[in-house]
Formats: sequence, structure tokens, C-alpha cells
Amino acid sequence: MGESSVPDDLALSRLLRLASPALPAGAFSYSQGLETAIAQGWLRDEAAITDWVQDVLEFTLARFDAPLLARLIDSWAGADLTEVGRWNEVLLAGRETAEFRAETSQMGYSLRALFNATGEFPHADLERLAQISSPGFPTVFAFAVCAWRIPVRSALVGYFFAWAENQVGAAVKSMRLGHVGAQRILSAVSLALPALLESALACEDDALSNFSPGLTIASCLHEVQDGRMFRS
Repeated sequence: MGESSVPDDLALSRLLRLASPALPAGAFSYSQGLETAIAQGWLRDEAAITDWVQDVLEFTLARFDAPLLARLIDSWAGADLTEVGRWNEVLLAGRETAEFRAETSQMGYSLRALFNATGEFPHADLERLAQISSPGFPTVFAFAVCAWRIPVRSALVGYFFAWAENQVGAAVKSMRLGHVGAQRILSAVSLALPALLESALACEDDALSNFSPGLTIASCLHEVQDGRMFRS
């Protein structure tokens, strides 16, 4: 699976595409509990949004999503569909609310449908992707990373940043946070990414954890919140 040789600039352009908010996977329609945290008054200003985004990156993405993404990339590289399926099941089991599970399943479905429609992957690769039942978004993201030979470290940084950018975009739409403030948050997040990357790559199987009670409570409350702008 994957091309025999991919220039660094081509791999970079493909990673930027995967991380782009223009990627039609639906990320823009989800806030992952942030909308509720703002509506409940837990987050009132730029500093609070910065802390929230950095905490979720540290306690959920760096300890769960990113380590799983690395394992999924390795499994796709080895054409080990059993391992891909196993890690995908771990991913889905870690989505502790209905909204979180629906989000990753919908985005995974949409990204797989996009790849089926663009004709940019060998048919045999797409057939292997089709064998994964209800793939989460990271599972399909990892499929593309492997096929396009994007370096794992770069892929994880791109995944981190895309998630953070989407959170900041949701905050801009949900509260009085200007674009300059949004960029200050992303600047602070960017400084933290190298350490988060190392943490994610060093995470052992028995250390995988997405224990974030506040995030889970926000997601649960969002499921019954009136006047919602986002789907999570």
C-alpha cells in the first residue's frame, strides 16, 4: 500500500489537504462539547478557551487519539486489517457519548466516501478500506497518511493542529472572540505541540486514556441543549 517514492513537498501538500478545514468531512459542524462549555459559562474569555483547548489536547488527544492514530498508520502500513479493525474498535469504544461516537463515525464515513469518489487511490487499497466496519475519522485519516507516505510525526502534528483550529473556529462562532484572539490561541497551542507529539509517540498500550470528565459532561449536556449551533 502506498507509493514507492513521494517527494517531501507532495507529502506536505497532501497533509495540508487532510488538515484543511475545507476537507469535506464535516469537522466544521462539531464543537466537541465546547459550545456547551461556553453556554454554561465555564468558558468566558480567551484565556479560558486557551486552557480548555490545551487541556483537551494534553489529556485526550495526546493520550488517546494521537497514539491510536500512530498505531493505525503502522497497521495500514503492514496491511494488517485485523489490527486496523482492532484499533478502530478501541477508538469507537473510547467515544463515551452518543454525540462523540456519531461524530467520528460520520466523519470517517464522509472521508471514505470522498476517497471513493476522487479516484486517487488504487482500487485494491479502497477495497481494504471498505472492509473496516464503521471506521472512525482517525482510521480513514491514517489510511490516507499511509497511502501517501506522509511521515508519522508530521501526520500527528497536522491532526493536532486541525483539531485545535476547528475548536478555535467553533469558539469564534459561539462567543465574542475575535480573529486576533483566535490566532493568539493557535500560537499558544503551536508552541505546545512538539511536547504533545513526543508524549503521544511514547504512549504505551496500557497508558492509553481519554479520561476527561469535564469534556464528557459537556458532551452529555449538549445532547439535550436547546438552540444548538453545532452537532456536538
